[in-house]
Amino acid sequence: MSPDPTESPFSDARVVANYAEGPPRIVPGFADMQRMASLLLAECVPERGRVLVLGAGGGLELRTFAQAYPSWIFDGVDPSAEMIRLAEQTLGPLASRVRLHQGEIDVAPEGPFDAATCLLTMHFIERKERRRVAVEIRRRLRPGSPFVVVHLSIPHYKDEAERARWLSRYAAFAVSSGVEAQNVNTARTTIESHLKILMPEQDEAILREAGFSNVSLFYAGFTFRGWVAYA
Repeated sequence: MSPDPTESPFSDARVVANYAEGPPRIVPGFADMQRMASLLLAECVPERGRVLVLGAGGGLELRTFAQAYPSWIFDGVDPSAEMIRLAEQTLGPLASRVRLHQGEIDVAPEGPFDAATCLLTMHFIERKERRRVAVEIRRRLRPGSPFVVVHLSIPHYKDEAERARWLSRYAAFAVSSGVEAQNVNTARTTIESHLKILMPEQDEAILREAGFSNVSLFYAGFTFRGWVAYA
């Protein structure tokens, strides 16, 4: 998900068409991360639960959740019309249990939801706005409901050289997964100049400031981190 689809690669038809190939090749343990996320949700979500998915464009996590838990229903939010259309294609017959909304968190239904996720999205959002998004997600959740969030988050570094080393590891993983080196270098440049990557302790602080409790790290894959927290 991108905060501004008019300036985002997610408005490029070629990027959208090849999107499904991307995350598994750049995010270590992508499929298992999604499966872990669904298991964390299932600890609290009732049989006929309602789940909010922010950054739902592409439909990959929606498909994983819907296949694993056939009684759940979903609301997915994403600013890119192209990515929403891709999500509909990815879901196929599962789309009957999903309502998709184009826009930011403010277009999401009021709920209350039994759980929420935001996978591979927060790093597109400025720190101040990230806190507001987290507040709005929590406001839509039933008390005690889980929120699972995963995004780029570079461990505490002493200098730019150490930060660059972590980004080099991101790049090396992508190349080892078969991504063209030139494309990886372009992506790394974009990450360094445009994405809002925080340190893990800063990411955890935002969740607590937004009112979440019991914030716990459940996933770490080179430059990616994932947490579960509770409303």
